[in-house]
Amino acid sequence: MATVPATPAYALAATVPEWLNKGDNAWQLTAATLVGMQSVPGLVILYGSIVKKKWAVNSAFMALYAFAAVLICWVGWAYRMAFGHKLLPFWGKADVALGQKYLMQQASIPSSGHYYKNGTVETAEITPFYPMATMVYFQFVFAAITVILIAGSLLGRMNFRAWMIFVPLWLTFSYTVGAYSLWGGGFLFHWGVIDYSGGYVIHVSAGTAGFVAAYWVGPRLTKDRERFPPNNILLTLTGAGMLWLGWNGFNGGDPYAANIDASIAVLNTNICAATSLIVWTILDVTFFNKPSVIGAVQGMITGLVCITPGAGVVQSWAAIVMGICSGSIPWFTMMVVHRRSTLLQKVDDTLGVFHTHTVAGVLGGGLTGLLAEPVLTSYFVPVTGSRGGFYGGVGGGQFGRQIAGALFIIGWNIVATTIILLAIRLFVPLRMPDDELQVGDDAVHGEEAYALWGDGEKYEASRHGNDDIHHDGGNGRKVTVQV
Repeated sequence: MATVPATPAYALAATVPEWLNKGDNAWQLTAATLVGMQSVPGLVILYGSIVKKKWAVNSAFMALYAFAAVLICWVGWAYRMAFGHKLLPFWGKADVALGQKYLMQQASIPSSGHYYKNGTVETAEITPFYPMATMVYFQFVFAAITVILIAGSLLGRMNFRAWMIFVPLWLTFSYTVGAYSLWGGGFLFHWGVIDYSGGYVIHVSAGTAGFVAAYWVGPRLTKDRERFPPNNILLTLTGAGMLWLGWNGFNGGDPYAANIDASIAVLNTNICAATSLIVWTILDVTFFNKPSVIGAVQGMITGLVCITPGAGVVQSWAAIVMGICSGSIPWFTMMVVHRRSTLLQKVDDTLGVFHTHTVAGVLGGGLTGLLAEPVLTSYFVPVTGSRGGFYGGVGGGQFGRQIAGALFIIGWNIVATTIILLAIRLFVPLRMPDDELQVGDDAVHGEEAYALWGDGEKYEASRHGNDDIHHDGGNGRKVTVQV
């Protein structure tokens, strides 16, 4: 009987080192996959279905392209700019995140050290119990969805070639700054600003950059702004559902371990999202007499965004409070303030990303500064004694730090996004020409989402077949239309 040769001891040691926690590693890879699915296929489906039919392909492809482009840039240089060694107080040194030796070692995030008078370091580095490869991939899916969220402000008119250039530039010069400053050991990290899972790094930055980009790119055609119906609301709900459940990985993965804090974060995430959706729907019914499905999706998103800065550092009753606020305040800015503001009306933010992400993200960060519970905060924040303002003590300063952190992210994104787009504009037009905007997907990609014609589109016999169109007119009657 043949015997199976034993695996060499050195091979076992290489694949299962003593520091590896298989449970943490399995959860982190699962969480990363959930976050990745929020983008592909989640936002691909949501974007492709929430827009007018003629923009379904372009909108979905903007998301798919960004997901792929960010990954190559991420492992090439951007990961180390966000989570590497210090270059500036708000930026890490660019370097590749490839190579077997690097990816197999234990994950770590240099924190630059938080020193006290006696010379000790409070938080020298963060060292989860899994490989660097897991950390690189987990952080990639966060970077990817941030760029894809920006696309939501630009659907229906941005030149795809300009988008191809914008993605790597914005990732490099904007996203990495926020990620390093708040997560990678930068100055906001050591100042004690709380951004548990990206309320600032991802949502405030995406909403701000999207709004600024929408200004520079310019608006959609007037008729598209006036009437832009979703081409498939059921698929919109499908994409929204993937976004909601994927958020379990979004917030549940940020303790970097399968621990109690992860469980609390997942529960709080769902509580806040559900509360916010219900509040938004109630407001729609109260003031518009109809429960809007798209409105419910927006309420869900604002709830998910609002809880993100504090998901693992607030109690569940606080998640309900945050849900009530996220279902009402962004609703007010979108439905009331937006319609009365000349500036907001001038900027064509296609999906209202400014309201659902910037407003909800700043709101969540501010509420975290008030509601962060001391014990939970001690598990996550590197500054000893951090707590929300409602818990007394040194908590009074936390709210101020949260607002200052949000202002830094907003300010950097306004400047960086403007410079990037003005530079791109020197070589490539930011907006499609009007003739392409009239046609949509077929003019841009030579492809269409559905093998249908109508909705005011011009019928062309060379593309659609015979001059006589036969269809069922109802009750079995055949109707011939001369075109």
